[in-house]
Amino acid sequence: MRRLVIAVIAALVLSSSAAFAHQPVVLLDTDTTAAKGPLLVDGTVSFAIRASFTKSGQKKAFRAQFQEGEALEVQLLIVDKKPENALKSSQLPSVVITGPDGFKATMKINERTKFYEPYGGTNYFYLARYSGVAKAGIYNFVITSRAKAGITLAVGDRTGRPRSAHMPQRGQKRIDRSGWW
Repeated sequence: MRRLVIAVIAALVLSSSAAFAHQPVVLLDTDTTAAKGPLLVDGTVSFAIRASFTKSGQKKAFRAQFQEGEALEVQLLIVDKKPENALKSSQLPSVVITGPDGFKATMKINERTKFYEPYGGTNYFYLARYSGVAKAGIYNFVITSRAKAGITLAVGDRTGRPRSAHMPQRGQKRIDRSGWW
């Protein structure tokens, strides 16, 4: 009986660990502007935005909503494998963040720090990080490729239930994720 209780507790702990990982969102080829891309209705929840590019000059974009005073946390990462890890900084995509008040920030690639992501068992490199305090409203994120590459943009740093259980959102269609946690 004791082994059964330990096994059940272990299973519950292991199955709940996925709640602490970034929630994946894949940008589509049609997500060429922030308005066409998905809306993360709670930008503080941990999201892993994935974008793949086949050539230079392609754009992919999305939006994230924040409340006044919330943490605005963004990290640009690439997988530690070819061709991405062989690209020079000048060949990696640029990321421009535009706030609701017109504020603009371009993420500067200033590091290649190794990072092992245990949930997917993947090795990454951090390339750039941005931290700030959000103004209330919707932020636009535009990623522009400079070569064939795939990137991950981590947005938010909070695990658990979002302010709204409906996210992300494409156009008027909401995707119900209320059973995530």
